[in-house]
Parts: sequence; structure tokens; C-alpha cells
Amino acid sequence: MSITVTTWSLEQTSAADLRPAAEPAGDVTVVRAEVPSPEFSRFLYTAVGGDIRWTDRLGLTYAQWERLLAEPGTETWVAYERGTPAGYVELEAQPGGVVEIVYFGLLPAFRGRRIGGHLLTQGVRRAWDLAGRWPGLPATERVWLHTCSLDGEHAMDNYVRRGFKLFDTRQEQADEVAAPGPWPGAF
Repeated sequence: MSITVTTWSLEQTSAADLRPAAEPAGDVTVVRAEVPSPEFSRFLYTAVGGDIRWTDRLGLTYAQWERLLAEPGTETWVAYERGTPAGYVELEAQPGGVVEIVYFGLLPAFRGRRIGGHLLTQGVRRAWDLAGRWPGLPATERVWLHTCSLDGEHAMDNYVRRGFKLFDTRQEQADEVAAPGPWPGAF
């Protein structure tokens, strides 16, 4: 069965575009995973995206995960609530001072608790200051991302609230796939 998927691309062209979210109540921290770990990154990917049809990285080998995570300017920032992973944002440096927020989201149990806005705020800040942690990378001039009609119901609103502006909209037909869950058959 085929479905129509709408993809929206959004951007910030200045660090001043960021509109920070309020910090969530409780013990929530956002920490960079400084040691690239395919196991941990795959866990985050499947735990966050399993119920919203993230499937593009499911077939990657361990070596492919290693290569992705080892790219200069690729960073994973993880939100923790009382020591438990709640969500993550993955940044990828691109040519010309561009940083893409490649993945962003929360594990289902942590959605709706005001952690997402805080995590996105921290991720965007880290995108804007990425070059300071990666000698040789140019200063960030643009931060961008895309979201689609299959993502969480509050995704687009969160991006707009954080100051992202829409620059492209596309529709395409795609095969409807079942949500894979964090492991096969979980949902």
C-alpha cells in the first residue's frame, strides 16, 4: 500500500534565530556522547524512531555505523532524566558551515513532558558552536533539518517554536511500512 508523505525542510541562518524552550522540571541533563558507539547510537535510533517508522538506518552494518559516527563534526547529544536516556539529537557538519540536525526525538515514555523543547534548544546551541569543538571546521552559518508527516505530532510545532523557518515542502508516494518498534515486533 502506498501513502503520501509530506517532508518539510526548515532552517536557521543565525544563532540569534534560536528561541529557547524553558527547562523542564526535574533532573534532566543533556550530555554529549563523546565516544562514538555504534551500539549506543543504534539503541537511541531504534528506541526513539521505532514507533514512528524510522527505518533508513536499520540495515546498516556495525562498520557503517562506525563510519557515520566517526565523521568530523558528527555529534550525538543525549537527554537523560535521572540517569535514564530520554532522547537524543544527532548533528552532522556539512560543507560550507552548514550543520544538519540529522535525528532528533524522544523515547515514547518521555514525550509530552517538556523535555523535547529543552533537548532541541541544547542541540541547536551545539550546532551553532560546533566548529569550536572541531578544529578545521568553518563556523556554522546555517542549521537545518527536515521533518515529515510520519514524525511525532508535536515535531513541527517544536521546530517552529525554536525559531526554525520553513524553506521547502515536498510530497512523495512511499510504501507504507509497519512501525518496527525498538526491536522487531515491539509494536
